[in-house]
Amino acid sequence: MTEQAKVLIIDDEPIARITLEALLSAEDYQLHFAEDGMEGLALVANLRPDVVLLDVMMPGMNGFDVCRAIRVMEMVSEVPILLITALDDRESRLEGLRAGADDFISKPFDSIELMARLHGIVRLNRYRRIAEQRRLLENLHQELLLSYDKTIEGWSRALDLRDKETEGHSLRVTEMTVELARLAGMDSETLRHIWRGALLHDIGKLGITDAILHKPDQLTPQEWDIMRLHPVYAYEWLSQIPYLRPALDIPYCHHEKWDGSGYPRGLKGEEIPLPARLFAVVDVWDALTSNRPYREAMPPEEAYRYILSQSGSHFDPQVVLIFSRYLTLAGKLPQAVLAGE
Repeated sequence: MTEQAKVLIIDDEPIARITLEALLSAEDYQLHFAEDGMEGLALVANLRPDVVLLDVMMPGMNGFDVCRAIRVMEMVSEVPILLITALDDRESRLEGLRAGADDFISKPFDSIELMARLHGIVRLNRYRRIAEQRRLLENLHQELLLSYDKTIEGWSRALDLRDKETEGHSLRVTEMTVELARLAGMDSETLRHIWRGALLHDIGKLGITDAILHKPDQLTPQEWDIMRLHPVYAYEWLSQIPYLRPALDIPYCHHEKWDGSGYPRGLKGEEIPLPARLFAVVDVWDALTSNRPYREAMPPEEAYRYILSQSGSHFDPQVVLIFSRYLTLAGKLPQAVLAGE
């Protein structure tokens, strides 16, 4: 059920108030009355009416003064104001417009004209309020998304801090994967999901004990079985958050391989979501070209040759081609190396 529009009538003449009440009482309006400008301003602030019918010729504070005062009041400055006036000269009407009036109703009242003006201005004001509410909701939605994304960034930093060997890895692979996805022609919404998924690609490792995650020696087969559960943990956790479900491809599938030898599900070829196929190349590239306590970073040329050698087995061959193009555009390898691939 639509809420009744609130109409505030400010007029010092009792007969005028009675007349307007008689004309409008049969309509679907909630009527309120004030006998002078000061009382009217107080009611405007309290009621926040949908429209104000304002008499011009009032003692003390006239209608122009009241109109100007409303226009500087916070929260109600845009309320529609219809000036009720017996003044028919152009100068008076011009003064009313300068004071902030939206329209005029002449005395004596023409009931048809009054109804038409009132219906029109109430409807327009309702549309304006709906538009304002939509803008407010959209702003709140964007602020909420920003808060979520800042939280994701915080989780990513926490993961990097837990594993000093890969500090900065999440941000680097995220930036590169987004650029790769852009080259692959993905739209802006998909890029945002990829950004979130790449930042959270190793979130499942929170479920792996430090004894296994930071073990300096080679993992036993049983320990590898536990380590390979981290994409499953990521899926189980993130799938419970509707906001992050579109970002699941990378955390869940980035260890799958083109030939089906990956984990956790042994997906093969295009069964592997494209964001995960893109990320897989970037993830290996960053691992190879970054320093580790147990080895120096591999030279970019050598890392690139390794990735080429894994095309068709670990990596999607088409993704490797896109990655080669990315390296060219980013200037990460000498042109001679890329030309001789």
